[in-house]
Amino acid sequence: MTTLTPEQALQRAQAAADAAQEAALAAQGYADSISLTAAAATGGAVDPTVFRFAIFVLAIFVGYYVVWSVTPALHTPLMSVTNAISSVIVVGALLAVGVPAAAGALEGASWGAQVLGFLALIMASVNIFGGFLVTHRMLSMYKKKV
Repeated sequence: MTTLTPEQALQRAQAAADAAQEAALAAQGYADSISLTAAAATGGAVDPTVFRFAIFVLAIFVGYYVVWSVTPALHTPLMSVTNAISSVIVVGALLAVGVPAAAGALEGASWGAQVLGFLALIMASVNIFGGFLVTHRMLSMYKKKV
């Protein structure tokens, strides 16, 4: 096994970042073209919110089938990724709960955002805690019994 120098690792990381940025730009272009095609096909009659909600629902189905088709050997890395996503949700939920309260705006739409942010905070925290428990239990199966 060869070891990389810091310069080589930096070059590889830069190349990977460039490739990821190109892929993100391509995906944005595809999404924009699909959105324009859908608007043209319906004559602009479909509200963009309904269109985005339909994509969200389709993503739920795709995610469900992808997760359930993962082999058991990959469950631990999948839980790690899930914990990382949930940690981003926790940060967003904390912002939704804390920023309006710090600004003193506790009426109207910000109250609803605070309630939804609090619910997101609770659910994501439970998901993270459960993910750590499952990961710990799965890793303990590989330890030698004394």
